[in-house]
Amino acid sequence: MAGEKKAYPLRISAAVLEAMQRWADDDLRSVNAQIEFVLREALRKQGRLKREAAEPVQDDDTD
Repeated sequence: MAGEKKAYPLRISAAVLEAMQRWADDDLRSVNAQIEFVLREALRKQGRLKREAAEPVQDDDTD
């Protein structure tokens, strides 16, 4: 079930959201995909994510 995605409401400050939007634009990703990328990288670096789950995920979000 590696491809399964779940919706999760997220409250985030305007400043953080704006910074994530700029970063996402630089990386040609949606904000949603950028947030997921940053979270996945942090989890991987801390050893909290299984290797197969750390593989890149295609951005199917059109934000």
